[in-house]
Amino acid sequence: MDETVTPEAASRLRRGDSAPARAVLDAPLDADDFARLTGKILASVGRVIDGKPHAVRSALIALLAEGHLLIEDVPGVGKTMLARALAATIDADVRRIQFTPDLLPGDITGVSVFNPVQRHFEFTPGAVFAHIVIADEINRSSPKTQSSLLEAMEERQVTVDGRTHVLPSPFLVVATQNPYEMEGTYALPEAQRDRFLMRISMGYPDAAAEALMLRQRDAVNPLDGLTPVASAREVTAMIAWARGVHVAPALEEYVVALAQATRSHPDIRLGASPRATLQLVRAAKVRAALDARSYVIPDDITELLSPVFAHRLIPNRSAAGGRAGAAVVVDALERIAASVRVPLASRP
Repeated sequence: MDETVTPEAASRLRRGDSAPARAVLDAPLDADDFARLTGKILASVGRVIDGKPHAVRSALIALLAEGHLLIEDVPGVGKTMLARALAATIDADVRRIQFTPDLLPGDITGVSVFNPVQRHFEFTPGAVFAHIVIADEINRSSPKTQSSLLEAMEERQVTVDGRTHVLPSPFLVVATQNPYEMEGTYALPEAQRDRFLMRISMGYPDAAAEALMLRQRDAVNPLDGLTPVASAREVTAMIAWARGVHVAPALEEYVVALAQATRSHPDIRLGASPRATLQLVRAAKVRAALDARSYVIPDDITELLSPVFAHRLIPNRSAAGGRAGAAVVVDALERIAASVRVPLASRP
């Protein structure tokens, strides 16, 4: 892509749309604007992902909380479809990376290429230079390649040959992965998992949704009918609006108490990091904003506790007792949520 081409223009070119970009926002969003835009995004993605409103809402929370989303489930349940549907609703630059065992870090971050005419090295951006990056089957590549996303996901920048290149804003990585026990997968390292704001599972559709899918998608791809309903600038404005949601000091102490409880729980070997604590608060703010509230309540925190914390925790082997590690973690989080005192926060 030519360096003078904006991400918005590149997105229009890929769609074959020559219409001008959406107008620049003249003023900050208000509550009605936020509700209107988020409602459009949820409705648009919901037309593609039948019967999974929780998964669609979680994807939007990750976007507006400036986090990243990890979708883990068996093949064929719509993990990539959800990521692509969310990307299609935003008028921004979108890249998809198919992770394979032979994928190299430079394919993601970019490389310096020698220009024989100018007689110097020029940086060629990799696939990570986009507003939304779909990392499909991320755990099918080697840990070396997986680690190439660490700096990008945390610092929104990439360093190649000693030079730092800033990524566009907003920036979201939506990664899909198959369960670890499936053939040809590499477990994500702890540092990689900790950079994902939340992990969700799609699950199988119910009978009615699956029957509807058979009738509607026999000859038509539902993604073909999606058009952007929000621009990158509007997403940035929505992020700023959600960031302003109030969190009472008592609720901040509640989140810290939950995190500390994971670090001292007898069944947990590795507890929640301070990054997890911060991201739980950010996600709770977005959830409150989506519910048309300007303040966080305890339910916002408890509802997001498992999606935000569970993938970061490592259980003790002695606590498994024949159970899967994920079941041990979920059980521990439920007991922690039941034992930590819930504060009665007053409305600001």
